[in-house]
Amino acid sequence: MTPKTDVREQGIEVFRELLPGVLPDGPLDVRDGSFGDEILEIAMDNVFGSLWTRDGLSRRDRSLVTLGILIALRATDELKIHFQIARNNGLTEDEIAEVVYHSTGYAGFPAGNTACRLAREVFDVS
Repeated sequence: MTPKTDVREQGIEVFRELLPGVLPDGPLDVRDGSFGDEILEIAMDNVFGSLWTRDGLSRRDRSLVTLGILIALRATDELKIHFQIARNNGLTEDEIAEVVYHSTGYAGFPAGNTACRLAREVFDVS
């Protein structure tokens, strides 16, 4: 990735690569005056702009780490998004299932079971 001075623009670019079609093309202005309208900007700056652009881990590896953390946190909304991102980063459904299984040993069976249910919804499998 070409070095850029604007972390937010880097974050938006990475997010668009990770989840094509989710954000509209062109400049992104999500502030509408409603409660918490800065949350997406914070995510673009701090998560996708600062973390997902770092050298040291591939995007595939970052997906593995992120899934494990989100499973442990039972961050259900974010898990749904990151299951999609993990597939876009080259993880197979079998590999994602292994992350879920492995997480049960460290985050507990209920967290893994919730993650399994969410993955089934995202992948539309029974």
